[in-house]
Amino acid sequence: MRIATWNVNSVKQRLDHLVSWLQARQPDIVCLQEIKCVDDAFPREPIEALGYNVAVHGQKTFNGVAVLSRLPFDEVTPGLPGEDGDDHARFLEAVVSTGDGVVRVACLYLPNGNPVGTEKYPYKLRWMDRLAAYARDRLALEEPLVLAGDYNVLPAEIDVPNPDAWRQDALFLPTTRERFAALKGLGFTDAIRAGSDAPGLYTFWDYQAGCWPKNQGLRIDHLLLSPQAADRLVSAGIDKHVRGWDKPSDHVPVWCDLDLGKSARAASAPDAA
Repeated sequence: MRIATWNVNSVKQRLDHLVSWLQARQPDIVCLQEIKCVDDAFPREPIEALGYNVAVHGQKTFNGVAVLSRLPFDEVTPGLPGEDGDDHARFLEAVVSTGDGVVRVACLYLPNGNPVGTEKYPYKLRWMDRLAAYARDRLALEEPLVLAGDYNVLPAEIDVPNPDAWRQDALFLPTTRERFAALKGLGFTDAIRAGSDAPGLYTFWDYQAGCWPKNQGLRIDHLLLSPQAADRLVSAGIDKHVRGWDKPSDHVPVWCDLDLGKSARAASAPDAA
């Protein structure tokens, strides 16, 4: 089973890219962030025509998440528990059944947190605390669980080309990284780092300052695997080439193959970065 995450930065603007990538990479489950549309405006038809079921938790003009699945949904639950007043569409949980049982996938779009001196940073930290509470609860089920999304977190210095330039940024502050490390410490495996400690494995390149041609990227999109999912990890990768397409998202897809009751497909797109 191939599970992927991609911040598409407007699903309607990147629809052709999304369809092309789905046809090439052939993922079984895809978590999308920043779809930037309400549920009814999501362009379902061309995606359903490729054989995907679609679940959406949208929001007008910003945020918004969606899950695409070749398998029928057993359950779909929008919204991260823990803060009743939070109306941001940033979280969507889906459960599907395989030959080996269920797989639970959480599609998440963590708050950026900048500027740090505003309410945006405490909101980011509260969101991360809520995510950890959710994860603890779900880990007790002892089933394959994937936390997939744009975390807006740089876990380590190796994940940014110039760490000193990011010391005061919400994505790289010690408190942010400590929260991420605590989440991983509950028992999760970082799918990309499970296979490589190499530098330069980025998932985001800003549109400004020539970041893409200079390869001045950031690794902020992650797939965290529960022990039951990590035990079945076959491979993982980053589709860096997508950033070179015409009018791309500033993020690229990240994917992993898990042996979960069906054969892991051979990659049909170019090798990951």
